[in-house]
Amino acid sequence: MDENFNIEIVSPEKKLFAEKGKSITIPSFEGEMTILVDHISIITFLRPGIININENKKKFFVEEGTVEFSKNNLTILSSNIIDLDSLSKNAISSMIEDSKKELNQENIDDKKRYIISHKIDCLSQISL
Repeated sequence: MDENFNIEIVSPEKKLFAEKGKSITIPSFEGEMTILVDHISIITFLRPGIININENKKKFFVEEGTVEFSKNNLTILSSNIIDLDSLSKNAISSMIEDSKKELNQENIDDKKRYIISHKIDCLSQISL
């Protein structure tokens, strides 16, 4: 029995990742979720956080997106996803500062405030 499943991460510009994997942990609104081979079918939304493939083999920072898993095929679609290997500490610091400015806007709703706060927390942990 194959212990791997297909993982594909796609942004509007290109396919960022397409390999077989044993596990993937995603930051969904329901909480961190790990998917293994033969997981039940699922469709969910991503919140800001780290996508961790094969126990730290490959990591991505994602701001939002959708996940679909069915018949051992996982697809992640996101317009705001970055390979952690390509993120410098300066870029992370800049993203944190931009998010803090956005958080200080007066007309921000609670949902947006939650998402931005979570983004800042996640980016702060990456930069440590």
